[in-house]
Amino acid sequence: MTGARGVRLVQRVSSTRAFALIAPHVVPVLDRAVHRLTRGRVLPSARMLPGLVLTVPGARTGRPRTTPLACMPEGEVEGAWILVGSNFGRTGHPAWTANLLARPDAAVVNWRGRDIRVRATLLEGEERARVWEAALAFWPPYAAYQRRVERQIRLFRLERR
Repeated sequence: MTGARGVRLVQRVSSTRAFALIAPHVVPVLDRAVHRLTRGRVLPSARMLPGLVLTVPGARTGRPRTTPLACMPEGEVEGAWILVGSNFGRTGHPAWTANLLARPDAAVVNWRGRDIRVRATLLEGEERARVWEAALAFWPPYAAYQRRVERQIRLFRLERR
C-alpha cells in the first residue's frame, strides 16, 4: 500500500492511544540507531514525515541530548523548521521542549546529514495559532494528540544561526 492510501492508514494508526503507548519506545530508538549507522543519511521515520535530529544540552544536566523528531520545514530555503511537542499525545511535555526553553541558542539539528546550529523560539499567541493550523494541515493526527491532553502542545520555530 503506497501513496495517499498508505499515508491515510499511517495517520489513522498514529492517532490511536495504542500508538502513543508503543511508538515512544520504538520509533526514537530505531531512528537513532539507523541515523548513527548511516552517518546521518537515513532517518527511518522521515519516510512518512520530514525529520531531523535535534541535539540540545539538557535543561538540568547540561549534557547533550539527542532526539530524532518529525519537523515541518518552513520557507523555501532550508533554514527554518517547526517542531511540534506532541509527545505522541501523551500527558507530559516531551523533555526536549524543556531543553529548548532552557537553552534556545545551544541547539543543533542534523538535517539531511548536515549539522546546522539553530536558535529556538517558543511560538505563542496569534503566531502559534497560525502555525498550529498549518501543522494540522501538514499532519492531521496532531489534532487527536491535542484532544487527548489538557496541556497546550508546544510549538517551536528553529532558525539557522
